[in-house]
Amino acid sequence: MFSSLTERLSKSFRNIIHKGRLTESNIKDTIREVRKALLEADVTLSVIKTFINNVTNKAIGCEINKSLTPGQEFIKIVRNELILAMGEKNNNLNLSICPPAVILIVGLQGVGKTTTTAKIAKWIQDKHKKKILITSTDIYRAAAIKQLEILSTQINVNFYTPDAHQKPIYITEKAIQHAKLKLYDILLIDTAGRMHIDEIMMNEIEKIQNLSQPIETLLVVDSMMGQDAINMAKNFSKSLSISGIILTKTDSDARSGVALSMRYVTKKPIKFIGTGEKLENLEIFYPARIADKILGMNKVISVIKDIEEKINQSHVKDLTKKLKKGHDFNLNDFLTQIKEMRKIGGLNYFIDKFSNNKTMHNSSLLNDEKNNLNKIEAIIYSMTPKERNNPDIIKGSRKRRISLGSGTKIQDVNKLLKNFGDIKKVMKKIKSNGISKIIRNIKNILPKNF
Repeated sequence: MFSSLTERLSKSFRNIIHKGRLTESNIKDTIREVRKALLEADVTLSVIKTFINNVTNKAIGCEINKSLTPGQEFIKIVRNELILAMGEKNNNLNLSICPPAVILIVGLQGVGKTTTTAKIAKWIQDKHKKKILITSTDIYRAAAIKQLEILSTQINVNFYTPDAHQKPIYITEKAIQHAKLKLYDILLIDTAGRMHIDEIMMNEIEKIQNLSQPIETLLVVDSMMGQDAINMAKNFSKSLSISGIILTKTDSDARSGVALSMRYVTKKPIKFIGTGEKLENLEIFYPARIADKILGMNKVISVIKDIEEKINQSHVKDLTKKLKKGHDFNLNDFLTQIKEMRKIGGLNYFIDKFSNNKTMHNSSLLNDEKNNLNKIEAIIYSMTPKERNNPDIIKGSRKRRISLGSGTKIQDVNKLLKNFGDIKKVMKKIKSNGISKIIRNIKNILPKNF
């Protein structure tokens, strides 16, 4: 469902991700591409307008986190706005009521209400261990009641079997009485599909809702309907008190505009998404996870979070100030950065996140990374303060003393000193972004062939 938008947004970000700074020009160029991507995804125009305005206002003149590149900061802004559009947090089912808690399932015909009813029952049973009863008031569709009864058997949930000749209101009343008598925690009521313009059918569902007083009234929406789904949801909300929305068929090639627009337009939370035909294919709708999926940058986002949360910002600021003043990057600074890398997970962390190179994954450098970092630290700790500040003075006798003190070979000391020159070249290019540019040049951080 999100693959097309993901691909288009990824292309949009390519021009800005490696920029040294965010400018009004490169922000507007990127925003223009983002707008096109949202239009192609069939996102509602009002949502696009608000989204674009918010991203533009927050990106222009924003203060860049010193641990992130400007491109990463821009992606972070876009991600946050996606989350805001879809709802800042997941709104789970409200089951806190004196039993039986009634959950009413409504929607158009053919959107997957019956299967979704069974999926919800299975989810509640698995997650909350509740005693559940299911019934159907769909007396209009041939075999609808039998279908739900079969699905109930498959998930080992009890089914209240109504008479197909009974009225939906009567079935609802009797099902509630049965649920109370048998001490059920949850009663799930599947209803017949109906058009919002069908006055008789809408009157019927209103009566069912008034009688049952459901703790949740969930509107099932086919994500392949696009803008029509949003209009339908708005109209259903006028007649019924809708507490949440379930998107079905999100595993299809439907455009993702409905997921981005539904919450903003209807003001109703998306609570679940159907991700397949099997009864276990129902997932809680987490806006943050969906935003990461849409961006196609789950890994990048997780790295940004780790950098922000785990990197010691005071160390970054100290190093930045030092480099700005023209001081050389020395082995003390390098040792500090090695420790910061350890907090995130070391070089293997970045390789696992971003590399598809099997040779790199299997290299002796990566397989023995912990020992390599330990060896580097041991060598540096065996140096005097003077040697750490000025590695150029480390010659023959000093190398022997350092190797003996660190339990390493002289060749190891030589490798560290030799490659440290490359590291200094990288650091000379750093002006204001400290750790972020170190990470961008991560392959140059550790001595080669260690």
